[in-house]
Amino acid sequence: MTRLNLVLLVAVLVSALYLVRTQYESRRLFVELEKTTALSRQLESDKERLQVEKRAQATPLRVEQISRERLQMRSATPAITQYVTYKNAAVDGSPP
Repeated sequence: MTRLNLVLLVAVLVSALYLVRTQYESRRLFVELEKTTALSRQLESDKERLQVEKRAQATPLRVEQISRERLQMRSATPAITQYVTYKNAAVDGSPP
């Protein structure tokens, strides 16, 4: 009878230790999941912010302003427009 009690006691202790280990692992995984979820939310927020900044940088007014300031470009007017003519090879028979 004492042998059976000893075996049952060992079985209960092993079961209890396994239960503690399983609960610890479950809590550790839950914390990791929460951290990953928070990181995902932060990345989504950053993505939205960057998309807004991208749209703000690509407005026609901003592009024109940068082209004038950095590239010293100016608007095309008939006074500064030069037209290039190209003779078609089929018309005069000479190679291009």
